[in-house]
Amino acid sequence: MSGRLATIGYEQSTLDDVIGRLRTAGVQIVIDVRAVAASRRAGFSKTVLAASLKAAGIDYLHLRGLGTPKPGRQAAHAGRIAEMQEIYRAHLEEPEAQVQLAQACEAAEDRTAALLCYEADAPRCHRAIVADLIQRRTGCEVVDL
Repeated sequence: MSGRLATIGYEQSTLDDVIGRLRTAGVQIVIDVRAVAASRRAGFSKTVLAASLKAAGIDYLHLRGLGTPKPGRQAAHAGRIAEMQEIYRAHLEEPEAQVQLAQACEAAEDRTAALLCYEADAPRCHRAIVADLIQRRTGCEVVDL
């Protein structure tokens, strides 16, 4: 692949804003990399999000195994980003995470994909690690929306 992989966080956004940014970027599939695909933010729980994306012509794939485990989420909430990253990198060694990483690469192989998570600041989010791994395997360009 020599295409593009986007990442997007919805922390300070509305659903309409996120869908608008995805459409502007030409995203064809959203890969949800949240361990828990529920949200207190309106429109971002898995079922509603998937339906809204489908209505906008964007496919949706939830890969729970690429989400941050609870200790990593707790570290991130406390501002301990390096600790979260360490926990997450160890998590990625798990078989389920490896299988789902391969699925993410395959999903992004022939279409423009976006990794979605809550954190607005991509470098502080585990999705940056996932994006880097996909980029290494596929050669795609990564852009943070």
